[in-house]
Amino acid sequence: MSDQQQQQSGQPQQRGFEALKQHVLLHKIDSALWASRVLTIIFAIGYVIPIFGNATSSYYKVLMANAATSALRLHQRMPPFQLSRAYLQQLLLEDSCHYLLYSLIFLYVSFPVLLIIFPVALFAVLHSASYSLTLLDTLGQNSWWGARLLISLVEFQTRNILRLAAFAEIFIMPLAVVLLFMGKAAIMTPLVYYQFLVLRYSSRRNPYTRNVFYELRLATENFANGARTPEPIRKILQSSISIVSRLAPPMQQQQQ
Repeated sequence: MSDQQQQQSGQPQQRGFEALKQHVLLHKIDSALWASRVLTIIFAIGYVIPIFGNATSSYYKVLMANAATSALRLHQRMPPFQLSRAYLQQLLLEDSCHYLLYSLIFLYVSFPVLLIIFPVALFAVLHSASYSLTLLDTLGQNSWWGARLLISLVEFQTRNILRLAAFAEIFIMPLAVVLLFMGKAAIMTPLVYYQFLVLRYSSRRNPYTRNVFYELRLATENFANGARTPEPIRKILQSSISIVSRLAPPMQQQQQ
């Protein structure tokens, strides 16, 4: 019997490890998503603090765990596969598809950089928090109060976490170009990453990348138009704003 059925029938819900086991069996995909996100966090910590030995190995495991999360989420949200243009368009609208592409881009870059796994780890923390609370509720109301406090802090900082992830997505673009000139990435890496940024900019569910682009443009324009800004720097900044604005998707595409 599911939790909802038990509530409707008026029966008290079971608590404890047996109830947790039943919950996991009833919600296999949600539980697998939670596990893959927790692994993403653990491997990210293992890259920063090499507690598992090889930090580089942990770095690529972060990307692989994120790819698994994105694939599971797509399986959950998308209808059965169809070889059609409409299906492809629907697929590209999904944020999970964007981050599956993200993982595939950087799995083939031979130079680990913390900034690359930063947005992945942030999303893993954010999306695992709410389901962690569900699992703790299944164990019992008073279980793991310390974890509940951390989850509350994460949920309170949701907006800031999403903005940080958006900033990271944007600044990884020049990083991809630098990696190309260093010989650590293929010529396709910045080109495909640009397409990833276009998808993030046009996202229906997450407007933070688009909003951060707008905030950065305003800040750059204010600095360029400042009285103390040297003329050469002003021209460079204005040219950069013009180039980035031309590369942005048209408004009609955003609305779709």
